[in-house]
Amino acid sequence: MVRRSRAEQQEHNRRLVLAAALEEFTERGFRATKIDDIAERAGLTRGAVYSNFPGKRALYFSVLADLAERPTEPVPAGTDVREALAAFARARLAGLPLTVGDQHRLGADLVPEILAQEPSRQAYAQLMKVSALLLGLALERLRPYAGRLVPLAETVLTTLHGAEQLTSAAPGFVEPFDVVGACAQLAGLDLAGGWPPAHLDFAPPARPADDPWRPPPALDAVTDAPAPLGEDGVVLVLGLHRLEAVEEAVRAGGAPVTAVLVSGRPAELGPLARLVVADLCRCLRQAFPSKAWPRLRLVHDPSGEVARAAGVTAVSDLTETALQVRSNRITGRAEGRGACHSVAAR
Repeated sequence: MVRRSRAEQQEHNRRLVLAAALEEFTERGFRATKIDDIAERAGLTRGAVYSNFPGKRALYFSVLADLAERPTEPVPAGTDVREALAAFARARLAGLPLTVGDQHRLGADLVPEILAQEPSRQAYAQLMKVSALLLGLALERLRPYAGRLVPLAETVLTTLHGAEQLTSAAPGFVEPFDVVGACAQLAGLDLAGGWPPAHLDFAPPARPADDPWRPPPALDAVTDAPAPLGEDGVVLVLGLHRLEAVEEAVRAGGAPVTAVLVSGRPAELGPLARLVVADLCRCLRQAFPSKAWPRLRLVHDPSGEVARAAGVTAVSDLTETALQVRSNRITGRAEGRGACHSVAAR
């Protein structure tokens, strides 16, 4: 029998812990589950669990993120905004439990745990901002002369989030088909754009640069395909509390934009980011034809490897750095509030 390397054994143990945690959280719920129970079910020590995850909360987010990233049954894509919103709602509501059961226990504590600490609450708010941007950009590609449709996307996500929470709090109350119909009707709303934000007039200009750009391989979470980081365009390195700045780059010019998501708490907030993005993008890929998928790319960077390639050696949840990339060189750079707009408009 071939012995596993240290890294292989670590990954093997991590998978055992995730599988055991899924079963424990499903059977008992988050709050009633103990790390000792997970370790026993996995056939590992308590220390082996903590060597892979800093705590039960990080493990819970990781379990839900893994589930969100699994392939699901496809639904027919829409060809216009109304059909796409209905398809998006069907995809989003497909996994909701209609009665109290195992799935209810598994996800019931997600929102309370997000709200339990300020860093996760702020990260979630920003992740919802980028979720609405992705959905709004897809809607705009189906209705190209309608202007900015992010407010419509925010309204749709608000409706679906409310339905999800009521399904958990009041099983049997929500009628999914009615919610799907309501989301389709939202296509007719005319909501104000609210763009651009006032601070962009005071954004510092980007600085010229001439540095090599050698990014590592990475996955685009929007398309679930390799991210072409070597192509010309704009690369944003953003902490999870500054994700709303992505739209500043998207609206500033026509160059492709890649947002690299980093965090000062990658072991805990990284899985939360994966969960929210995967929930949104899985439904988006099903509900919209591929020609309507946003050009925006999202890359999760929990190790900070892509950030270091961009010259960002220390990251936090407030990191905001933007790069202009041409011919495998970094030709422009800016940091701080307004940086994304400044570089993309350069």
